[in-house]
Amino acid sequence: MTIFKKCIDFYISSSIHVALSCYSLVRMTCFMFEIQNSDAPAFFAFFGTIVGYNFVKYDALARTQKLQMRTELKAIIGLSFFSFLATVYFFFTLDKTTKIIAVVFLFLTLLYTLPFFPNRRNARNWAGVKIYIVALCWVGVSLVLPILNAGIAFDSTILLVGVQRFILIFVLVLIFEIIDLRYDDPHLKTVPQQIGVNQTKIVGSAFLFLFVLLEFLDVNFSIQTLLLKIGVAATTITFLLFANEKKSKYYSSFWAESIPILWWILVVLFG
Repeated sequence: MTIFKKCIDFYISSSIHVALSCYSLVRMTCFMFEIQNSDAPAFFAFFGTIVGYNFVKYDALARTQKLQMRTELKAIIGLSFFSFLATVYFFFTLDKTTKIIAVVFLFLTLLYTLPFFPNRRNARNWAGVKIYIVALCWVGVSLVLPILNAGIAFDSTILLVGVQRFILIFVLVLIFEIIDLRYDDPHLKTVPQQIGVNQTKIVGSAFLFLFVLLEFLDVNFSIQTLLLKIGVAATTITFLLFANEKKSKYYSSFWAESIPILWWILVVLFG
């Protein structure tokens, strides 16, 4: 059991699980819009997410030498280096326009991590900004990049999918913010810090209600797709409503983070 727990902890800590979630959303985009050549954006998203998230989580600690080079950290650094090489490889297989947009999201990740301006903290510490940057990056990587790479013209359906995906990621981040409430710096001004946990749950539930309602605006509306969205929304609301500061890290970092993977599986099976 100890070995299994260590494997799960490494799987989560090394950002493989969150990368799989992002990969799932890219694959779902390709399935929804019938994109055949989907390997490049999908694997770029997967390996890029590992690099980006590990950079965000461990860079500042490593640079200030607050984190000792434990065996697990060395393994994460090795995985991140391999993932960086893979990200570079798949980056060069992307379309020219897609490369430009990918660089934009890379800049957002760096802005989120590094203090570019003198006497300023990074964007991660800018009050109330974190949740929007995370949601925007996820929409960009999981939807915009594969659409651009396939040369598909943007229309109302893509915009609708983008808004729905932004809402889902936004609410998932709310779950993380509730779980991390006792650890977060008060100056971060996360949503739960500003309006309280109960109000955060109400706001998140309202957004998920909108997530479902937006489906009626889709020109390709179908009952089957609507039921899938209701299922995803209901699952996310359940995790949101039961979230509290006493929940373990697995509640958000594994189970809640699995919702995009579940969504992809449901779309492939029933979409």
